[in-house]
Amino acid sequence: MFTNTRRRFLQYMALAGVGSRTLFQTGDARAALFEAKESVGLGGPWPEMTYRKLGKTGFNGSRLVFGCGAALSKQPRDELLHTAFDHGVNVFDVGYSDYYGDAEKNLAPFLKQKRDDIFLISKAPIPAGIEFDEILDVSTAKQAAKGWLKELDRSLKTLQVEHIDAYYQMASNNVSVIANEEVYAAFESAKAAGKVSHLGVSTHQNAENVLKAMIDTDWYSLVQIAVTPGGWYDWNDRTILPGSPPMKDIKPLFDKARESGIGMIGMKAGRFLAGRRFLGWGNPDAFDKYYDEKIARASLSQFQRSYAFVLAHGLDAVNADMQNLQHLKENHIATATSQDYFDIA
Repeated sequence: MFTNTRRRFLQYMALAGVGSRTLFQTGDARAALFEAKESVGLGGPWPEMTYRKLGKTGFNGSRLVFGCGAALSKQPRDELLHTAFDHGVNVFDVGYSDYYGDAEKNLAPFLKQKRDDIFLISKAPIPAGIEFDEILDVSTAKQAAKGWLKELDRSLKTLQVEHIDAYYQMASNNVSVIANEEVYAAFESAKAAGKVSHLGVSTHQNAENVLKAMIDTDWYSLVQIAVTPGGWYDWNDRTILPGSPPMKDIKPLFDKARESGIGMIGMKAGRFLAGRRFLGWGNPDAFDKYYDEKIARASLSQFQRSYAFVLAHGLDAVNADMQNLQHLKENHIATATSQDYFDIA
């Protein structure tokens, strides 16, 4: 009796300590309570992570990619990174400091311990200064490629590593940039120097045409693409792109990309659900009409359903910003169990 009382007392003390720290860091009372319960073993079990080979990389990557930008932009979160790793997450995505603040700097201590055990991605935009429908000329391409590689060198220095596994053209929306030989030659030079192994793209505008161009070149190993159960994500309006077919009808294109050796990573799958202050807070039922009865009745949140759905309809993994343990565990459960709710691969 004394032992049980003492154990419970120690649990409460630990719970209070972790909860207070998380509340101070995040200002989120719900997340603070969640992390406190997890810290003293009062949370539910974590399912075993599932994995997919990521295109031509050959890497057996977790179906949940840890997006480091939001979580690490202002402060280190080593405990969150290590918790994700301990529960099977082995792909970590970050980006250049002009957009992601101190994220690369704050990821460096984790990399000192786990670099050989993870797949590391960073990214920066091609500084070409053209619109999505303009043509990139040779002179501009050469200068833009140099600028892109300069950002790669800066990222390597900040991350305190000599090599990253993949480097993305960030926010790429221009087909002529995707197929540009000057840009590709710049990547090949960085690869020959041992700085990077694989070329990728992140895109959330003109994504269908970007992906088709990537398939045609046969240069790319990965794409991080903005898509929802309802179809392509519209970056400008933060909603579903008007006129987009639903994701079920886009899946054949994703299958073709995967067959060509491009690993498919999704992003923004649940962003429309969350909403924004200036656009109205949240659209929690936005994707319900795309779900069959099995996923609709599953014990998942709306965010979890959106992740499970996109993983079952052509994606190898989803990239998620996870700023606290609650977000991490919710996303982990959705990605690790997504195959349980669908009869398709």
